[in-house]
Amino acid sequence: MTDPTRPLAGVRIVELSSFVAVPLAGMTLAQLGAQVLRVDPVGGAADYHRWPLTADGESIYWAGLNKGKLSAAIDGRSEQGRELITRLIADSGVFITNVVGRQWHSHEALAALRPDLIHVEVSGRADGGTGVDYTVNAGVGFPLVTGPSEWAGPVNHVLPAWDVTCGLYVALAVAAAVRHRDATGEGQRLTVPLENVALATAGNLGFLTEVMINGDVRQRIGNSIYGQYGQAFVSADGVAFMVVALTGRHFGDLTDVTGTAKAVAALGQALGADLSDEGERYRHRDALTGLFTVWFTEHTGEQIAEALSATSLLWERYRTFAETAADPKVTDNPLFSRLAQPRIGDYLAPGLPVAVDGAYRPAVPAPALGDHTDEVLRERLGLTDSQLDGLRAAGTVA
Repeated sequence: MTDPTRPLAGVRIVELSSFVAVPLAGMTLAQLGAQVLRVDPVGGAADYHRWPLTADGESIYWAGLNKGKLSAAIDGRSEQGRELITRLIADSGVFITNVVGRQWHSHEALAALRPDLIHVEVSGRADGGTGVDYTVNAGVGFPLVTGPSEWAGPVNHVLPAWDVTCGLYVALAVAAAVRHRDATGEGQRLTVPLENVALATAGNLGFLTEVMINGDVRQRIGNSIYGQYGQAFVSADGVAFMVVALTGRHFGDLTDVTGTAKAVAALGQALGADLSDEGERYRHRDALTGLFTVWFTEHTGEQIAEALSATSLLWERYRTFAETAADPKVTDNPLFSRLAQPRIGDYLAPGLPVAVDGAYRPAVPAPALGDHTDEVLRERLGLTDSQLDGLRAAGTVA
């Protein structure tokens, strides 16, 4: 049901996708009020059984990225199936996909059916080549500046950062294109190469620019923070903390709580360094960390947490996902609501992480594959029950 209070209420979108970026975009658009129909092959796309799985083999991953969508299972390899999908896209007016290279759902083919179509295609690389988060990341440079300073090989990150960023760019692009169409009546063809998302971010954050301008290549610095003072410390009982001092006040509180103010002043004098300057603190981070480490190793995690809580410092204890899932930041957070997800179970699930007038909208369950096939073909395309029976008998829909 359309909710008129949501910004994209009344917008219909067809999603043909797999994996992370486009499914995340579709879910975000659904959370903003659009009606998103995900069309998958009969039996599911490549991500329908992707890990993590429940004990019964159901994909927790798939359910997590498809909340609030409609689902239709249609065989896009058959001529009859392709005709149904193209008609659904023309009826909806917005199409998002990362299934590239198919002429039948290209912008040219679809715009002939719907001139004001908004067509968004996510590719791996701008030259049309294939690429996924981890291969794109490898080719940009981040794995070679991630990890401990003494490590020689690449270190991949666990978070698929480019998929996530790309998905949010796609959602933003669709929202902007819908506004453009509302104002002008014109559709748009939008392309979002995953590699370009990574390259743009690397450029915007200065990783590429510092090479171009200064000739400097970023080095590995472990758990330090580039250009600032930040470091991981471990307590006497093995609890790890991340501590960040972005301002002079933060740094002063760090020296006070660790009892190192005089030692830090003496260090600065010996080095001829003004440690009130963040750049100087970064340059001499190893020496400063040596001074601070003594205090951390002499106190328990509980004592450290209590002491840091009384300061302006930015800090947090490192936690496992299991600890986070049981923490009040999840259990008492209005972002999360109890979701009875068919096939998966009952759990706390996040909605859109944007509060509107102070309120979060609860998560909506993900469909099972093909849950809405008959509904959308009947309501949108006017198919009769006998026509649907024939399509099922032919294996065109499920």
